[in-house]
Amino acid sequence: MLRTKDLSYWLFLAPVLLALSMVVILPLGLGVYYSFTNWNGIETGGFIGFENYVKVFQDKKFMDALWFTVKFSIVSIILINFIGLSLALIVTSRIKSSNFLRTIFFMPNLIGGLILGFIWQFIFMKVFDGIGSLMGVESLQGWLSTTQTGFWGLVILMSWQMSGYIMVIYIAYLEGVPNELLEAAEIDGAGPFQRLQYIVFPLVAPAFTVSMFLTLSNTFKLYDQNLSLTAGGPYNSTQMVAMEIFKTAFVELNMSYAQAKAVIFFIIVAIISLTQVYINKKREVEL
Repeated sequence: MLRTKDLSYWLFLAPVLLALSMVVILPLGLGVYYSFTNWNGIETGGFIGFENYVKVFQDKKFMDALWFTVKFSIVSIILINFIGLSLALIVTSRIKSSNFLRTIFFMPNLIGGLILGFIWQFIFMKVFDGIGSLMGVESLQGWLSTTQTGFWGLVILMSWQMSGYIMVIYIAYLEGVPNELLEAAEIDGAGPFQRLQYIVFPLVAPAFTVSMFLTLSNTFKLYDQNLSLTAGGPYNSTQMVAMEIFKTAFVELNMSYAQAKAVIFFIIVAIISLTQVYINKKREVEL
């Protein structure tokens, strides 16, 4: 049995630790340090303490972007997990085209975020508008030109892209549910919804924890799709936090201020993610 104190253990682990330090830990530490300075991307400048952090909480654009991101994440997380679980239940229900449907449902996840944004931009602005004009439905016209349609456009895009990926996670757990339990419950008179509620859901509870964590982290840090679908418009009303930080750094060239925003955003996402994992793990035990 390999002991953690063996030299061979640390030799095998060293490349991973080195890569993690160079790619994650060191940049994170430098980023936190630069957020306390007048760093302009080239020179560090003087130490200014918490000045950047105080400005962040007084920045209306950042707070609006954060609120929009929170709303988008809540709606997207619910829809993605609902659709993903529904698709997983469909393809594990012993239908003949199960393998074909799994491939079709998963395919959107293989398309890049920028390309997806442009595809859905064409659908919303050309296809929806054409159908709306032809049928006289005003609600289908002018999509992405308002905050509301831009919001729901991003939700639809994200749900279409991620649902298939989340479906795969649910499938892995659903296929681990013993058929004997389901058959015994059916013999005892339990209906489909009762079997789902009292047998399937408790056994796939770990899947909810994993899926919630993945959808939460992906929706909060969304950038590519936001850029290509709405570009934050109209008037930055659909601008999410990642795009707002990017613009602060590379459009306004205010690097240290953007870094302070990034640190705050990192802390917010970390707290929400860890809290979600803790609550779901606790519920797994209760179920």
